[in-house]
Amino acid sequence: MTVKDITKILEELAPLSHAEEFDNVGLLVGNYNMNVKGVLVTLDTLENVVDEAIKKDCNMIVSFHPIIFKGLKKLTGANYVERVVLKAIAHNIAIYSMHTALDNSNMGVNAKICEVLGIQNPKILIPKKGTIKKLTTYAPIANADAVKSALFNAGAGEMGKYSNCSFSTNGDGSFKAGIDANPTIGKIGETHFEKEVQINMIFSFEKEKSIVSALFEDHPYEEVAYEIATLENTNQNIGMGMYGVLDTEMDESTFLQMVKKRMNASVVRHSNLLGKKVKKVAVLGGSGAFAISAAKKAGVDVFITSDLKYHQFYEAEGQLVLADIGHFETEQFTKDLLVDYLIKKIPNFAISLSESITNPIKYL
Repeated sequence: MTVKDITKILEELAPLSHAEEFDNVGLLVGNYNMNVKGVLVTLDTLENVVDEAIKKDCNMIVSFHPIIFKGLKKLTGANYVERVVLKAIAHNIAIYSMHTALDNSNMGVNAKICEVLGIQNPKILIPKKGTIKKLTTYAPIANADAVKSALFNAGAGEMGKYSNCSFSTNGDGSFKAGIDANPTIGKIGETHFEKEVQINMIFSFEKEKSIVSALFEDHPYEEVAYEIATLENTNQNIGMGMYGVLDTEMDESTFLQMVKKRMNASVVRHSNLLGKKVKKVAVLGGSGAFAISAAKKAGVDVFITSDLKYHQFYEAEGQLVLADIGHFETEQFTKDLLVDYLIKKIPNFAISLSESITNPIKYL
């Protein structure tokens, strides 16, 4: 398989278009056409991880965090980022990062935390805006079903657990073909009236290119009339964080002890306990202070995340318990998720889980 083959599989789980604008995701080092001997999956790509890839004969590293985040002006080995890139290039190792593309996936980082903690029926905490679009087009009645079918196959009309969703209305279309036109129906220079179907479908924004391509390929008209609009509807399949419920409610101290144990956390920093039972829980892997207000709005009892600052704990305001378990700790199971996913997709390929320690924080 090539690097491109592997990345195509990964992007079925977490399309790069789902990443945040500030992020640096995708292929950071290497060539899409390179043949891959083995894949090493890691949370961070550090020098010891590249050494591990060399030892295991893996010439592709799939990393959650991007080793290159800001622009590189030099490659002299002056810092750990430059040394990693130089070593990867020297040994012809490709590096691919997923980061916020996987954060925003409903089967990604936060879904894995929910699985580990036994949080049921998880929903997106902060749905990503502007991700739902609507296509409106027009086709002759005789061709409408074929056009719909082509659009469905390209990914249009998918709503949550449903597919092939559309709404159609019949009407009269008109056009006059110019002298250089090649009309499918009607005559040049004459206004033609045709019984047509107006077809409406919504779709996820990353599928726009393939959907428009399918429309042009399967529509009978020489010139295809269509409109695409971005909707404000909430998309519960893409976004940051998740929240759900526990099978059995428990007191706050017992719950936090359970979180500490299952998430292998050395320390749990938390706001004041409220003396209430914990039933509804929100999680957000990585730095999640920006989601405190969303957790309040969701009415959760506890919000689990990391990198909370001193004054941000005040934002609990007696409405919920804020729990900071550590950045690495919230994301540590991400590489297990990716290994399991790749093994299911390509079971006869060499996929390795990195054994290198990459957590930069130590505790006394």
